[in-house]
Amino acid sequence: MRIPVKSEPVVAGAVPSWRLTRTVAVSGALVVLTAIWFAVGLARPTWPVFGWLPLLVVVPIAAAASWRAAGEGRTLWRYVSAGITLIGLGAACNAHDYFSGAQQGQHISGLTASVYSSGLAAILLGLLRIPGARRSRVEWLRFGLDIATVIVTVLTLCWHLVFHRWESWLSDGLNGAITVLIVVVAGFICVFAFVKVAFTGTGLIDRRALHLLALTGAVGAGGGSLAPLIADRPYLNTAHVLLPGVCLCLCLAADRQMRATQAGRPAPRAVSRRPSVMPYAAVAATGGLLLYSTVTDTPDLMAIAVGSVSVTLLVAARQLVALRDNALLLENLDARQRELAHQATHDALTGLPNRTVLVREITAALADGPASVSVALIDLDDFKEINDDLGHAVGDALLIAVAERLSGQLPAGAVVARLGGDEYALILRNGDHGAALDAIAAALRLPVCAAGHELVVEASLGLAPARADDTADELLRRADVAMYEAKGLGKGRRVAYSAEMDQRTAEQSRLAADLRIALDTDQLQLVYQPIVALPDGDLYGVEALVRWTHPERGPIGPAVFIPIAERTGQIVPLGAWILEQACRQAATWLSKLGHAAPQTVTVNVSARQLREAGFAGEVAAVLHRTGLPPHVLTVEVTETAVFDGGAALTELRAIAALGVNIALDDFGTGHSSLGLLRTCPADVLKVDKSFVDDITEGGQHAVVVAALIGICDGLRLRAVAEGVETAEQARELHRLGYRYAQGYHYARPMSAEAVAAYRPPLLAELLR
Repeated sequence: MRIPVKSEPVVAGAVPSWRLTRTVAVSGALVVLTAIWFAVGLARPTWPVFGWLPLLVVVPIAAAASWRAAGEGRTLWRYVSAGITLIGLGAACNAHDYFSGAQQGQHISGLTASVYSSGLAAILLGLLRIPGARRSRVEWLRFGLDIATVIVTVLTLCWHLVFHRWESWLSDGLNGAITVLIVVVAGFICVFAFVKVAFTGTGLIDRRALHLLALTGAVGAGGGSLAPLIADRPYLNTAHVLLPGVCLCLCLAADRQMRATQAGRPAPRAVSRRPSVMPYAAVAATGGLLLYSTVTDTPDLMAIAVGSVSVTLLVAARQLVALRDNALLLENLDARQRELAHQATHDALTGLPNRTVLVREITAALADGPASVSVALIDLDDFKEINDDLGHAVGDALLIAVAERLSGQLPAGAVVARLGGDEYALILRNGDHGAALDAIAAALRLPVCAAGHELVVEASLGLAPARADDTADELLRRADVAMYEAKGLGKGRRVAYSAEMDQRTAEQSRLAADLRIALDTDQLQLVYQPIVALPDGDLYGVEALVRWTHPERGPIGPAVFIPIAERTGQIVPLGAWILEQACRQAATWLSKLGHAAPQTVTVNVSARQLREAGFAGEVAAVLHRTGLPPHVLTVEVTETAVFDGGAALTELRAIAALGVNIALDDFGTGHSSLGLLRTCPADVLKVDKSFVDDITEGGQHAVVVAALIGICDGLRLRAVAEGVETAEQARELHRLGYRYAQGYHYARPMSAEAVAAYRPPLLAELLR
């Protein structure tokens, strides 16, 4: 027994089971008439011409019907049409032989036999051209054994029913042999078509049409076997009843094929793995025939016994092959089940255990005693930038390399898992967990080769020691809180969980929710800090800054809510709102103040916004909506946002191409690469307040400030000194060559109305 595998074949469309057409009706009527005439001829002599005339009608009808059934992928029917036409010509030759007196009774000439054989050969060739299903070697072996079983069974039955009369058939010499040959070939067509239907795919040939074609072969073989019954009746010929019956079956088969074609393109049929009753039916048939022959003591008992034993051996061989195939199938099934179980518990990319295994391992570790257990979460810094800039293939290769490095650095008893994205988890059981994490972090900082790229990885690590009554989920939650705390402190940090973190996290979550509401309820306002021209302090431009007045908590500083917006992704809609409002206000100043309006309005843009695809297009759309000239807008970014290039730098260049000014903020506090000034399309360099604070005292800061103005002059950049708080700082900056400044010495951030009324500090004192 084979193990059945159920499959659901695709059915193109419903095909009517049967219909009466003129072709079928005429063919059926001729079959009835010839059958009646033949039965009368068995009782008494009749005119032979009435036996041959119907063939002149029924053969062309069958040939035409077969030809109409042909089409794309169905060339079998052209061969069948050609074959039945040749067989009809053979019948005409046979009639000529009879009426001309060249042959008598069932005798046929060599030419007639050749034409008959050509027709049968054409049909066989068409059957051979039916495409079969793809099979493995084992399936082909089983297929061959099935064919052999069918053929031996049919030959055994034919031997008993027909072939034991071979002496009377061959008594007429060559003519009898030809008759036997034609019967054999017709029977073989029946067997071959049956095997094709039962054991192989049929391509675009309708299966029921092929069933009817098999019936055609059976009718042909059965009609040929009638020859011994009419040997003493020369006016009768087996062709008189054989050909009408064959043609009727062909008309039915062709009609079925045409209806199936009209219903829709049949789907290719896969190799069936359902249990086949054919081998058992073959054993039963030959075994029953053997028993019958033994009881009746027929003379062909030995031949039947040989056939029965042969069928039994073939079926036994087939079952052995099926048993071996089942064993292999079970092995493959077990392997597949193991593979599915592994996939359910392991990450597909890195092969590390997934969250399911991690939770199970944490639970087991806590059950053994939580005192020595800690869970750590590891999140790769700037992994999104690597994916965006170098592609997901490099990102995947990096994740795999990190997984391998983590696995190689595990202390005794530790377990590593991947939670998803760029996040990994560790279960630490024994030893100094902090030192173990430091060693892992140091290993991660070593250069990693990922898909041909040498990358340096930083990771934020959060550590949560287990406590009594902890669950796996709670321990993971605390480790996650610690990890985000580490990310908030900067790159490459390690933080251990403390209770205060939960309070801060809860507070930040509430603020994040409130910030989302604030964007929709006008709780946010813009203020503007003047950028002045040195030495007089005349208004040159402004920098737009956002402020939040909470309805319950009052003013909330940007140092509190901007990091939350960055972490939650709300910085993108927040930044878009700031850009829109600032540009709209700048356009209002231009229309109302004319030349007295600020020459430039600076808007801060985060690294997250620059990484958004199409950000430059959003800037262009805002300029178009507000009517603000592009040269009035200055987009301010930090040097760290564009230091690594990639998508952020691409967007920045697209913004510069619009005619918008680009300012590098806090220059000198980040990566401080002078090469950035060549690759970034900067127009303005903003010197950080930390360098300005001690400028009047000389020292290193004064040297840096002096060097930066030289660089700006050489590269034709505007330098803006930030954080100017005293008149002494302003005078020293002007002496060094700075022409623009910003700070509390001149003005604090103010409303749009106050900007319109701005006066330099000295002029303001005189006016007072």
